[in-house]
Parts: sequence; structure tokens; C-alpha cells
Amino acid sequence: MDRRKAYVLMVLWAVAHLSSPGSGLRALRRTTGGRRGSTGLTGQDANGVPLRRSKRGWMWNQFFLLEEYTGTDMQYVGKLHSDGDRGDGSVRYVLTGEGAGSLFKIDEKSGDIHATKRLDREEKAYYILHAKAINRFTNEALEGQSEFIIKIHDINDNEPRFTKDVYTARVPEMSDIGLIKTALPGMDREVKENYQVVIQAKDMAGQMGGLSGTTTVSITLSDVNDNPPRFTKTLYEFRVPESVELGGTVGVIRAMDADIGENAEMDYRIIGSDGPGMFDITTNRSTQDGVIVLRKPLDFERKRQYSLRVQVENAHINPRFFSVGPFRDEATVKIVVEDVDEPPVFERASYVMEVKEDAARNTIIGSVSASDPDDKNSLVRYTIDRRTDMDRVFNIHAGNGSVYTLRELDREENAWHNISVLATEFNNPRQISRVPVYIRVLDVNDNAPTFATNYETFVCENAKANQRIQTVSATDPDEPLGGHRFFFGLAQEAAGKANFSVRDNKDNTAWILTRRNSYNSLQKSVYHVPVVISDGEFPMQSSTSTLTVRVCTCDREGNMKLCNAEALTARAGLSTGALVAILLCVIILLMIVVLFAALRRQRKKEPLIISKEDVRDNVVSYNDEGGGEEDTQAFDIGTLRNPEAIEESKQRRDIVPETFYPPVRRPVLPPTRDNNGDVRDFINQRLVDNDSDPTAPPYDSLATYAYEGNGSVAESLSSLESVTTEGDQDYNYLSEWGPRFKKLADMYGGDDSDRDS
Repeated sequence: MDRRKAYVLMVLWAVAHLSSPGSGLRALRRTTGGRRGSTGLTGQDANGVPLRRSKRGWMWNQFFLLEEYTGTDMQYVGKLHSDGDRGDGSVRYVLTGEGAGSLFKIDEKSGDIHATKRLDREEKAYYILHAKAINRFTNEALEGQSEFIIKIHDINDNEPRFTKDVYTARVPEMSDIGLIKTALPGMDREVKENYQVVIQAKDMAGQMGGLSGTTTVSITLSDVNDNPPRFTKTLYEFRVPESVELGGTVGVIRAMDADIGENAEMDYRIIGSDGPGMFDITTNRSTQDGVIVLRKPLDFERKRQYSLRVQVENAHINPRFFSVGPFRDEATVKIVVEDVDEPPVFERASYVMEVKEDAARNTIIGSVSASDPDDKNSLVRYTIDRRTDMDRVFNIHAGNGSVYTLRELDREENAWHNISVLATEFNNPRQISRVPVYIRVLDVNDNAPTFATNYETFVCENAKANQRIQTVSATDPDEPLGGHRFFFGLAQEAAGKANFSVRDNKDNTAWILTRRNSYNSLQKSVYHVPVVISDGEFPMQSSTSTLTVRVCTCDREGNMKLCNAEALTARAGLSTGALVAILLCVIILLMIVVLFAALRRQRKKEPLIISKEDVRDNVVSYNDEGGGEEDTQAFDIGTLRNPEAIEESKQRRDIVPETFYPPVRRPVLPPTRDNNGDVRDFINQRLVDNDSDPTAPPYDSLATYAYEGNGSVAESLSSLESVTTEGDQDYNYLSEWGPRFKKLADMYGGDDSDRDS
């Protein structure tokens, strides 16, 4: 610290001397003698007028000020002075510019400038200010405004600082000399990866009084491929079932590498095997493991063990470290195949069999064969998958696999049969395998040829002999190997009296020719020509097809003009069977219409009362009057006088009574016309019976019994009053009462014979 103080005092002394009037820094100079304030000649202008330059009354240079001033008083900067200042206080000094009034203050009278605050050169190195001298009383400028600079003088007040608190650096291991030198040779990342170094920086070239700063550098050794991969074991053993699928994983091996990143990437390969092409090995890039996969199916019964020689090496090798050693390693892999109970195996992947369509039932058409691939060699049972043979056309022998027919075959119906045969182990029925069997039905000439279509043609009445009227062809569902060859001819029974002939064209077609010059539709309008068609296969098949020929009237060019009705119908394509069917349909429709009309007519004529014996559900209205005042026995007058008595015993008819009374059988007295009291008792008794019977439906019905009395002119019309039989009544008089009683006259009138019937 003593040396630092001495240095500061030395700088202050230098600044003080540089700021003194005699130092030349205060360049305030005025010309002396008579030239003070005068003008000088500087030349002439273009007109010859002398040019004069006004001299400045004062001129400023620059001031120096020491930074980081620590004194108690304000730091003195310098003094402003004008030649016009005579010391009488009439001159006022004004300071403007950067920091004027805040950092720098001036004494208006003396012109002394002081710094009010401690300044830092690192914040601002200099300040530009302007000074003026004005008359205090008139405010007129005595001199023009001048500019000067205050520069801040630097001192060593800041220690060196690093731009970062901690620096990080990566240096490859085993590196040569660099900017930061390694203290030990062959530094290995695998031994120690991270280091920390503290670095100090000093200013003033490390001399006394200088300042210093420190920082930490974190150094990481980056990896290089200087370590080869190594297997953890020299022998790996895996056990795998023989049923593993192709592409499945057999085992995983791993090699270790002390390096990291891409320097630890490895490649595996098989360099030797006693089963070429059986296995393959790939590298899992995320774990760097070697994955052994299956390429061909395993078979425990054929080979039970495999041996592989596997090599691993780095994918990226650094040539600098070839001398370290080979960057590869080798190991042996032993793979043991385990036995699995497998289903039976057929000798072929599929079977094709052939059988003739005329083969008899139980004919053997071929056989399949399957065996148990396991060592136990279990017996095999054969069956047919009935989902592929729904009609049960074939069957198979369960022991030897012989396929035979169960039904007769028809190639024209089904030329191929595709079935599936199942093979099952006797000891383990769950072990099942299947094989497709394709059965081809071979053709046999068992179908006779026929016309290709239903031929119908016509012949003109004016036709000439040997005139062609139709060309026919044939078809045969059989398929001979050499193709079809048909022969046409006229039937033997029609050859003697034939009106037409058949000419075979030798190309599976034939012409129908006329054998006479003219035909008469009146004599015979339709001819049937029997044509015999045979094939050339063995055994030969033949059939007789009939050609229908209509006789029609034609013009000279042979165009049909008129045929009989039967011919026209035939030309329209309507056969006799079709006509009969149409006629039957028309008859059925007519019968339905007639039946429907009869039902409607019968419904309209149905009488109001269907049976005279059953009048329970019929309501007949009579528009007549009662006996009037003379009829005093039509009802019980006592009921009207005491209605409360009736209400007490009255029961509801809209619900079933809670108390069931057994029906009381009372003798029914025949009503008489002369005894009104008996009729009232009868009616009242019926009312009581109906009220007390809970089973009499409907419960909300109203049973009404009325008695007209003796005073009525028409007397009583109720059947309850009648004591005579219906046969004793004569209703013929109803027809004499006019049209209003016609309905009753029709119902009850008429002859006795009608009623009896």
C-alpha cells in the first residue's frame, strides 16, 4: 500500500504542475501592448479591401483530473480568466456542457472550477464543456464562447476480471501438448474424466502494486477409441424349442467396451457354424447387444445341437491406437434344440386326385399319408373336415388314409371337389394338422346331344323342294378331349313319309330342307320333324329332338304374311302349357270375384233378428203407448212411496260383489194375463236374482222388464206375457198395416210351410 500511495502522490504532483499558469495548459493568453484587443491585417478581398481578423480574448486547452479522488474537499480542476476582468466584480463566468452544474461547478466571480463528485474513468474518460465571460450588469458577452476538455486520468483501481466464473474445456485423452499443458503423460478418461484448474491473472506485468483476479477452468477428458470390445464370457449356451418361428430370437450376447458413444459401437458377425444359414446375428444399436435370430426351421429329430463362432469388433477404429491391440474379440455360442410335441406331418403340401364320374360307390380314388415327426412316432388317425364336404360325397379310411366315394358323381354338376383331410395323433388328439385335397372328376360320355335351343320355324305354302328353312345346331354337356363331333339325321320312323329332310353339314350343324314343292295350311298347318343327333364318343349317345314347322302364307320373296292362330301364338313364344296356365289363372280370379260378390250380397240381406228363437241380444223398439191412467198395475206403487228402502239394498253393477251368494233356484210361475200380482212378483224375483248373481256378465248391464197392463189397446207385446205358443199366433194382419210394418210382416208373416221349413 505504501508504494500505491506514493504513486498517487506522484500523479497529483504532475497534474498540479501541468495545471499551473506557467505550464502552458492554461492557454489563457492575451496579446500585450497596443495589440491587446486590436485586429490584424490578413490580406485583401477581390475588391482590394483589406481583410482583418479579430483576435480571441482567451483560448482554452484541456484540463486533467485524477479519478477516484478520496479527499474531503471538492477537487480543484482549474481557473477561467478573461482579460476583460479588472477585478471589480463586473465579470461573471458561466460554464455549460457535460456535467456542468452537477459534476463541475464554477465560481462566477473568480472563475475557479471544482469537481463535486468522485469520477471514474472506466465510466467516462472525458467531458466537453463550454465557458463564457459576460458583463454582470449588461449581460453582454465580453468574449466569445470557448470549448475545453476535462480528461480523467486513469489510476490502477480495477483488478483483472475473467469474463466467466467457470470455464469448461474438453481435451481428448492421450492428447499432445496444447495451450493448457497436461502435467501427466497419457491421461486416461477411463481412470479420471474431470479436472478443475484455478488460473490467476495479474496486471502491471506482475509488478508490485498490481492487482489480480482468478477463475476456475473445468477440464473434461473426451473419449477416444483406445479400448477394444471384450466378451464377458468365452462360451455362451442357449436352449431353444424346435417350434420357434423363423425370425425369432434364439439368444442375446454382450461384449463390454470401456469407451462411450460411437467409440463403443460394435458389430457382431458369425464367423463359423456347423449349421450354415441356420442362424444370423444382428446388433442392437441402443444396447450394443448381439441378437441371434433363427433363419431356418429347427428339427429336434434331425439335429439337436449347434455350435457358432461369433466375433465382435468396434465399428469406428482410431488409427492412432492400432498399436494397443486388435479391436475385436471372439466367443463360442452353443445352441441346444429342445423337443416339442409336434402335430403329424403330411408327405405332401397338397394332394390332387382324379376319379371318373361313372365310378361306383366306395371306389378308392387315392390316399394321403402323414406321420408323427417326434421320436415316439404316435399313430395317426385320418378324418375329413365335413365343413369342406357338406354333402358327404367322400370318406377316408381312418387308419391308412384311403379316400373313397360315398355317392355317385356327376362331372357336369361339379367338376372339382376341394376337401380338407385332418391327421390327428392317437396319443394326443390336440395335435392336428390338415392338408388340402383336390379331386378332379373326369368326364365320361354319359349325356346325349340335344338341340342348342328350342327351334320353331315356318315354311311357305309356295315353297320349293330342297329349300332350306332352318339351320340347327346341337350342344352336349360332356367335354371330350378331341372336342365335339355331332351327327344329324332324320328319325327312322319319319323317313318313309317325310315332308322334310335333314342334311348334315359336317360342322356340328345341319340344314332342314323341304322335300316337295308346296304345302297347304288348310290340310295341315303344323309339322313336327324328328331329328336324331348323336355324338362320336364311346359309348355313343344319341337323342331325338323335334323341330316344329308352321305352314304360313308368304309373298314371292319368301317373307311370311299370314299364319293361323296357332302358328301366330307359337311365333309369339307361348306354348300350350303356358296357355293352360294363363287360363287357369283367369278362372281362379273369376271365382274369387264371384265369391266376394256373393258374400257382400248376403251381408246386405241379413235380417235384424236372425233366429226367432234367440232374442236375448236383440233390441226391438215399439212406438206404442201404454194404458194411461187406467194402467195402475204396470209398476209397484209402493216402491215410489218408499224409495229409501230400495236404495239400502241396491248393489253396484260396475264391480263384482264382494259376497258371493249361491244362486237360489225358485220355481218360475207362468205369468197369466188375469193375475197382475203374479207378474209383478215374477219381475221382482228376476230383479233380485240378477242383483244377487255376481257371475252374470256384464256387471254394468241393465235388465229391464216392463209390463204394459190391461188398459193398453195393443195389450202387452212382451214375450214374457205370452202364454200361447208361437205357432198359435197369426201375423198375417201385419201386412195390412201399411209399409211401416212391412219389416215385421216379413219377419213374422208368411205361410206356415215357410216357418216349418
